[in-house]
Amino acid sequence: MELQQFRYVVAVAEEGNFTRAAARCFVVQSALSHQIKRLEDELGVKLFDRTSRRVELTAAGTAFLAAARTALNAAERAAVDAAAAAGHITGRLRVGVIPTVTAISVSASLREFREAHPQIHIMLQAGGSDELETSIARGDLDVGFLGLPENRKPKGVSWRHLGSDPLVAVTSQEHRLANSREIRLCDLAQETFADFPGGTPARDESDQAFAAANIHREVAFESMATDLTVDLIRHNLAVALLPAGYVPRHPALVSIPITDGPSRSEYVAWSRFNPSPATHAFLELINLSELPENNHWQP
Repeated sequence: MELQQFRYVVAVAEEGNFTRAAARCFVVQSALSHQIKRLEDELGVKLFDRTSRRVELTAAGTAFLAAARTALNAAERAAVDAAAAAGHITGRLRVGVIPTVTAISVSASLREFREAHPQIHIMLQAGGSDELETSIARGDLDVGFLGLPENRKPKGVSWRHLGSDPLVAVTSQEHRLANSREIRLCDLAQETFADFPGGTPARDESDQAFAAANIHREVAFESMATDLTVDLIRHNLAVALLPAGYVPRHPALVSIPITDGPSRSEYVAWSRFNPSPATHAFLELINLSELPENNHWQP
């Protein structure tokens, strides 16, 4: 067995197609198919079921895929660790970020990191906090910036609290509450809301606050795309609770403090198990170099 064969299996599994997998691996399809057939003959099992229209993993292929990914990651990490021991930080940095980070400028930090370590390939993924948290714990991401309700800490990862931000009511200039200096949650009871999808940590911040106040509200628009949410507000179709530091400065938008409103806590999180040299370098860049001695762990 060869690592290149492992790469071909992973590519076919992820692309679901031999032609696309071959293009991704920069080889002709016949060569890729031949190598996978050689691997199947060596293993004595079929890894893929092939038809004229689709390619699917067999049960043996599914089991092999997980081990193949582990082997490829281990090989990559071995090279990265060897380079780090010689004083050269290489490899990749996979960063996850929620759409509403306010405690740190992610773009500015990544620019500074790229200038300091141009040989490291940076990959950025946006998503919800629960999705990013799971990806970090699974090893699919190196670092993530999360936003969680104040009563919820990150789980399954190491983390550092970056700060808290109160949620404010965001309305259009045309809204009946637009001239209010401050409001209470009960003032929003009859409003139509735009919010994050139900069950996400970003949604829980608001849901828990309204439930604690025994207030029912209508969430008509659900979206992870905050630009869409802001556009709905701007057209006076909904109101929303958003972190105060995130709300865009726009003449059509109004931010109103909520005296009994919730807050959102932000965290940087990373894998508890053997973080890569690139991860350590990034954490050091954002002034968290002492994290190995002062990190938190939530199983």
